[in-house]
Amino acid sequence: MDEQTTTPPLEGTGTLAEAGLGAETGTKAGTKSGTRAEGRAEAGAWARADAGAAAGAGAVYGVTALVLVASGLVHLVVFAVDGGPWDGPVSWRKPVTFGLSFGVTLWAVAAVTSFLRMSPRVRTALLGVFAADCVVEVGGITLQAWRRVPSHLDMETPFDTAVSMTLAVGGGVLVALLTVFAVSSFRHRPTGPAGMALAVRSGFAILLVALVSGAAMIARGVVLTRTGHQEAAYHSTAPLKPLHGVSLHAVLVLPALAWLMSSRTSWSERVRWRITAAAVGCYAAAVIAAGMWAVLSC
Repeated sequence: MDEQTTTPPLEGTGTLAEAGLGAETGTKAGTKSGTRAEGRAEAGAWARADAGAAAGAGAVYGVTALVLVASGLVHLVVFAVDGGPWDGPVSWRKPVTFGLSFGVTLWAVAAVTSFLRMSPRVRTALLGVFAADCVVEVGGITLQAWRRVPSHLDMETPFDTAVSMTLAVGGGVLVALLTVFAVSSFRHRPTGPAGMALAVRSGFAILLVALVSGAAMIARGVVLTRTGHQEAAYHSTAPLKPLHGVSLHAVLVLPALAWLMSSRTSWSERVRWRITAAAVGCYAAAVIAAGMWAVLSC
């Protein structure tokens, strides 16, 4: 009698324990599954937020580039009305060429870096600093043009010295930022259609030549200025200007060619890659020729 009354509760207890264990296991599995689902949802939300932020930042960079280009075009009209020399340390040429060049370069770098394999947040932050630096450079040059004084290598007054040093430091920041982008393009193969990786890497490699030649112009001019040869400092940069100008825009021309072929032609990937490689070779030859002219003219 005692065995009969005690046995069923024991069996029942085992059944409840098993049921409880199954429920607990199911709860844990459901919790883990829910956690994974929540993690994926959160990651998707962050990805969408990053994409939205990148799109918004891209629009800001595009508008900034257009403003810089417009500034260059406006000063071209000013030059046509006001006249004066086109060459020399004091002329309307500088706000024209720098506005156009920095505007186009900002747009090109913002577009080309989208093919780089790097964190969207890091890219956005670097491009933000780059855009601000472009505005400072063009703004300082334009200010000095309206004041009718040289923008670079001018140490005549404390204010002119401050502007010149700001432009020099800004140039150093540009070198650092573009070097980071260039290194990133070689660390990880850029994305994009056929020939784009070659175009992006070659564009940044040639851009480094422009940065080195620009730094050399500033360094040479500063040395001459500090030693009392102000007029010679203004003319010392002439031999390197063609090299600097030609190599500066490879990062725009070469990727643009690869993109146009992929979106406007039906050529095979092999043909597009070969055309890109030929364009890189031609551009490199032009840079070498400008470099040789600089050496012979110094």
